[in-house]
Formats: sequence, structure tokens, C-alpha cells
Amino acid sequence: MSAVEPPGLGDPAGVRAAPAPPADAGRRDSALAHGAVLVAAVLFGSTFLVVKGAVEEVDPYVFLAVRFAIGAAVLAPLARRRPSSPGAWRAGAACGTALAVGYVLQTVGLQRTSASVSAFITYLLIVLVPLISALVLRRRPKASALVGVVLGTLGLVLLTGGVRDLGSGEILTLGCALAFAVHVLLLSELAPRHDALRLNATQLAVVAAVCVGPGLVFGSFRLPLPALFAAAFTGVAASAVALGLQVWAQTRLSAVRVSMLLLVEPVSAALLGLATGERLGRVGLIGCAVILVGIVVSELDIFGRSERPARRSVLP
Repeated sequence: MSAVEPPGLGDPAGVRAAPAPPADAGRRDSALAHGAVLVAAVLFGSTFLVVKGAVEEVDPYVFLAVRFAIGAAVLAPLARRRPSSPGAWRAGAACGTALAVGYVLQTVGLQRTSASVSAFITYLLIVLVPLISALVLRRRPKASALVGVVLGTLGLVLLTGGVRDLGSGEILTLGCALAFAVHVLLLSELAPRHDALRLNATQLAVVAAVCVGPGLVFGSFRLPLPALFAAAFTGVAASAVALGLQVWAQTRLSAVRVSMLLLVEPVSAALLGLATGERLGRVGLIGCAVILVGIVVSELDIFGRSERPARRSVLP
């Protein structure tokens, strides 16, 4: 609604100023955005419990195509009702392409390296995001964020064991980390300009479309029931909900801050594995603690000032 209204009593100029936002609006939005990313990271980390063992007989490209197609289909009815904006399809295509490249490289790399090495290299995105942001976007991260990145990387080494050899699998996974870092940076630039639901639905559809081709070549789309359940769960919980929360949060938080908060994913995955009988060990537990300390350090100035101007929520 326009801030200019018809003249009224006590309003000789005929102009009434728009009501000022609450003083703590930026702080509240920042806190909500942080909570959204943390919930998203836990949802990302929980998926391994469902996927583990369910997709051993299914081609990974088929699984990814079905998973992201389900996520896009769930969001489609809601996305159609959301306001459109110029360039929304291009933004969704760009984000979806980066996301698809990341998942494809991670999948192929995982066939040639261990899961722990894949996890470590993938989350080197916490180093790549501030590096790309500084070199390409000319945005220098804060000192607290850099300290958090160092602690987070150290925690990842302790949790996953780091990298001992550099083969084709490790190189491919490093490409995955770069693609995911680009995805986070793209969302940081594009998400504030578009509706979160529409943007997420578009990027999910793009990932599904990219994975359909390899799936048709290397596998079959006749999924057994356990794999179909896993695809449905990850499609809704991780793709539609968790990625949706991340997209929305990146209208309010910087790319560096989001990448640090996403480190909760390997921590939650490790702790969930521990709860279901997997051995983590003392060093792994210390790694989890160091990662969490790194996140806290990077958040020390969270309530100092808002990273982005407060925006009207685009969630329903």
C-alpha cells in the first residue's frame, strides 16, 4: 500500500509517513533466519538414516532425479500462488544448475572415495565461500567469521579424518564443494530479489531435469519400495523443506554466515549415527565440539547489526 494517503484532519500536507518498522525487526528476522538454516542443516544431516542401504540397488542419478522431482512437485501448487518477479526463472535455473553440478560431482566422486573423505571435501565450501566472496564479489568477511572458518575446518578434519590421498574421486568432490559454494553465493545474491517458494521450486525442477538424462542411460526408474520411500522422504524433508528454509534465510543472511551454519549438518549426521549404533570415537566427538565452537565464534557479532536490511517475509 502506498505511503501517500488522502488528506485528513491534522494532516495539512496530505502526506502521512509510513509507519516505521519495530526497532528490533532486523534482529528478529536475523534470529529467525539463523534458526531456519539450523533446522535445514539438521534435516540435511538426518537424510543418511533413510538413504543408507535403501539405494544400494538404485542408480544414484535415478535416485536424485526422483528425489528432486518429488520435491518440485510438492512445491509446485504453492509456488504457482506466489508472486512472480522479473528474472525469476533465470535465477532458479542458475541456482539449480550449480546445485545439480554439485550433486552429480559428489555422486560420481563418492564412487571413487570414502564417505568420510567426501564429507570433509564437500564441506570445504566453508573455505571456498569467503574466498570467492572476497576475490570475486570484493566482500571481505569479518574477523570472527574467518576464525570460525578455521575452527570449523579443524573440526571437520577431526570428525572425518581429512584427506590422505588426492585421486580422481577427491578431485571430483572438490569440484562438488566449489559448485555448492557457488550455489550458496548465488542464493545470497538472487534470493532477496525473488519469492523463496518459487525460486526453490524452480531450482529443484532444474536439478531433476539434469539428472534424468544420466538416469535413463545408467539405470532404471523402476525403484523398489525402500528406495522410493527414501526418495520421497529426502525430496520433501531435504529438498522442499530444508532447501526452502535455506533459500528464505539467504534473503537475510550473508553467504559466509550460512555456509558456517550448514556445518551443523555433518555434526547432526554423526550424532544421529552414534545414536543408531555407529562408532564415532573420542576424536570424532572432539571434532563435533570444535565445529560447534567455530559456529559460535563466527556468530559472536550476530546481534551487533543486521547483515541485510530487514525485508518483508515471502513465506506464506
